[in-house]
Amino acid sequence: MQAIILAGGRGSRLDPYTRILPKPLFPIGDKPIAEILVHQLKLAGFIEIIMCLGYLADFIKLYFQDGSYFGLTIRYSVETIPLGTAGPLRMVNDLDENFLVVNGDELTTLDFRALYEHHIAMNADMTVAVQKKSISSSFGVLESKDGRITAYSEKPTINYWASMGIYVINKRVLTLIPDNERFDMPDVVQRLLSEQAQVVSYESEDLWFDIGTMADLEKAKEEFKHLKL
Repeated sequence: MQAIILAGGRGSRLDPYTRILPKPLFPIGDKPIAEILVHQLKLAGFIEIIMCLGYLADFIKLYFQDGSYFGLTIRYSVETIPLGTAGPLRMVNDLDENFLVVNGDELTTLDFRALYEHHIAMNADMTVAVQKKSISSSFGVLESKDGRITAYSEKPTINYWASMGIYVINKRVLTLIPDNERFDMPDVVQRLLSEQAQVVSYESEDLWFDIGTMADLEKAKEEFKHLKL
């Protein structure tokens, strides 16, 4: 099985720290975020990882090298201009029929193999790992029609499914991604839906952090320090 780790972003929300260190190499305990991911993917049965790099690519290549130290194969695809979260996939050669994609700043206890097997069982074009979230409104929410109030809720809680930034994709989807221009995963999903392709979800209640700010990083460190990852 193959997995792609997207690790090309600049991590501007963590500036100035990312001026000297790419976000996937930020430490959680005694390991960088991306090393934890590599370890989890190996345990899940993935034998090859392709890292899509851009900003400070040489730092990541120097750390992981060919992957032999970590017990699997690691190779690299380096973008020269920012291509978003989907654009880099078009640059990767020799992909399997189905492959997993995960952002390089993700920390999760998600079972990557179960996600992959769910995708295969569903014969999906794309599977998106999702997690239920909720947001509480600070205001009363009204519904109206033709100037008349039809419903009122005082500071309701709204539930929704959030994408975890983890996907399994069938190789045929790559034809929808333009060459050498910025294209993101939401763009891919929209195109697939417009073509009535098979896009499915994989519901997760696992621990999950998308490291976007220093507050996220510190909270993740606290949550993960007791886990053997």
